[in-house]
Amino acid sequence: MTQGDHAENIQLEKVASEVVDNDSGASDYRIATYPADYTLELLYKKWKARQIEIPPFQRSFVWKQTQSSKLIESFLVGLPVPAVFLYCEHNSQKYLVIDGQQRLRTIFSFFEGYFDEEHGGQSTVFHLKGLNESSKFNNRQYDDLDDEDKLMLKNAILRAFIVYQQDPDDDISMYHIFERLNTGRASLQNQEIRSCIYHGGLSDLFDELNGLEVWRKILGRDAPDLRKKDIELILRFFAMRNIDLDKYSKPMKDYLNKYMKQNMDPDESELANLRDIFEKTCNSVVSNLGERPFHVRKGLNVAVFDSVMVAFSDNLERVPCDIAGRYKKLIADEKFVDNTKNSTTDVGAIEQRFREATCQLFRS
Repeated sequence: MTQGDHAENIQLEKVASEVVDNDSGASDYRIATYPADYTLELLYKKWKARQIEIPPFQRSFVWKQTQSSKLIESFLVGLPVPAVFLYCEHNSQKYLVIDGQQRLRTIFSFFEGYFDEEHGGQSTVFHLKGLNESSKFNNRQYDDLDDEDKLMLKNAILRAFIVYQQDPDDDISMYHIFERLNTGRASLQNQEIRSCIYHGGLSDLFDELNGLEVWRKILGRDAPDLRKKDIELILRFFAMRNIDLDKYSKPMKDYLNKYMKQNMDPDESELANLRDIFEKTCNSVVSNLGERPFHVRKGLNVAVFDSVMVAFSDNLERVPCDIAGRYKKLIADEKFVDNTKNSTTDVGAIEQRFREATCQLFRS
């Protein structure tokens, strides 16, 4: 580690094409957005029927009881309440809450009688608190309300904007919607968003692999990267091992999104296979090329990384004895250097650097 580097950060080589790709906007999606005015009673019924879900990428419920109480009072007295955003999932037709979970969970909790905040494993009875002492609703539970007020609350309207991806039918726009809604907060990096939206067995495996000692030697960092750049490299390795260049198109960011979504929950045998391939590849790379092998100029070059790691993974049983010398020639090769510095997410550059890595490292 050089002086001035932070232990939590992986130093990646700044390649212009990779920076542009990481910052790229949404791909060519057809998305429909339309308003819907729901009564609170209908929203609650949908929630109970599991037709509305809080996706894993949403933060926890963070409102205090006083905040939630004021929201309920707003409905009871007819004050306007901001709309919520719901994403209609393509296959299940369920509504995933994109924005507004604090409001929705407040409503559902009040109907159920218990505040959605636990203390020592026990839920708190939901009394309306923090209201003006003269308010007739102060300190009331739902069951304490007059019949007229209960009906007023059930019939109160909350506007929802429904977002639906018409084409293609892969729901990948969820990533970009969340990315844009996240703008202005403590901005999340690409893999942080993926790890939230596409959480499952594959994501858990990546977390496990990220702690491997031999993998940390390749990165040259003992501690995990706080912005998950190391996990994005693991994702890139697996995604590029399975790439079909006839179907691939930029940006790389969306290709990685699609791979992670399509492989969220592999079965145990596939997880074991992925774990085995990754660990064997890392061991072979370090034993033959040494630690930090992909820091070829300044910082880890992701294009050198993906092409060489994939080449090793495809040739684990036939590593030539002069592989270290071959590698030195490869990373000095003018054509290979160009394809790891320029247009690195273009189909042509990917195809050429993968071919060069395999040919120069493993062909006799």
